[in-house]
Amino acid sequence: MKDLKYLAAFSIPLVALIGLILRGSLFWATPLYAFGVIPFLEIIFPVDPSNLEENQVESKLKLKLFDWLLYLNLPLVFGILAFAISIVFTKDLTTLEFVGLITTVGIVLGVNGINVAHELGHRQTTGERFLGKALLLPSFYMHFYIEHNFGHHLHAATPEDPATARYNQSVFSFWFTSVFRQYVGAWNIQKKLLKHQNLSFFSIKNDMLWFTLFQSAYLITVFLLFGSKVLVFCLLSGIVGVLLLETVNYIEHYGLLRLKTSSGRYERVQEVHSWNSNHVIGRIVLYELTRHSDHHYKSSKKYQVLDCHEESPQLPFGYPTSMIIALVPPLWFKVMNKRIPKRMILS
Repeated sequence: MKDLKYLAAFSIPLVALIGLILRGSLFWATPLYAFGVIPFLEIIFPVDPSNLEENQVESKLKLKLFDWLLYLNLPLVFGILAFAISIVFTKDLTTLEFVGLITTVGIVLGVNGINVAHELGHRQTTGERFLGKALLLPSFYMHFYIEHNFGHHLHAATPEDPATARYNQSVFSFWFTSVFRQYVGAWNIQKKLLKHQNLSFFSIKNDMLWFTLFQSAYLITVFLLFGSKVLVFCLLSGIVGVLLLETVNYIEHYGLLRLKTSSGRYERVQEVHSWNSNHVIGRIVLYELTRHSDHHYKSSKKYQVLDCHEESPQLPFGYPTSMIIALVPPLWFKVMNKRIPKRMILS
């Protein structure tokens, strides 16, 4: 029965679906649940730093249930998106209802879309990677697959990494620098990959061109079928999903830096270069994303077997709660700056 705990990850789309059915003020049920109820539950439930035994790891890796729990997010995400589009297209919504619906769908796109896409993007099979890229489409962040896998995991916790927040950098500043630098970085990585294979920019293997085509086709189709109001809804919902991702990126490596060795190269990524949280609710809802150090240690390691490392810096709160605190920079700096190892703070 413990294996079924990850069904809780579907609680966010479930609350979203209830809100879409009942409408009105319940369009705001999802943000209230995600950033009110879940943080409250994280305080109540105990922290669990325990790891699996070797025989348990082997058993869980063989169980396809954990993979299907990821795959099911695809119809859920696109189903909720389609349902929301139909509401915007056919109903007269107040401004408050419209914003609530945007926020609700954006949370689903971020948590059950981009977050699951991140996990699938590290898989070895083409089919799973395809599902991951598809989940990135409605957030217009398909380039994340390239930059994250070929950029972030190489440069994490260095100034060269767009997704590593600097010491004393606010989350609002980080949103702009990370989004812009990751997009530019993805194009640069793509060009290098093509050059390495002696392929031209217009090669069929230029994923960035395909991503641009697919995302543009999605927006054009929405506009032609449903008009400008639905187009605005889809754009803003995608932006909300992206900002959720970037807020998570912000807290994952905030202020942590790999130092340079005597050779001038950065030390290898270690357990101390990611912020972790063992708060059980956040762990489950985010498919163990909060055990981020182990993910960087071996990126192909599946979520259900990620370990906690004693030497990893631990957040005082779960990821959902930390995201809220990050939105108040003075409070975030007060809580987090004293936890950063002194040797990592650049003068």
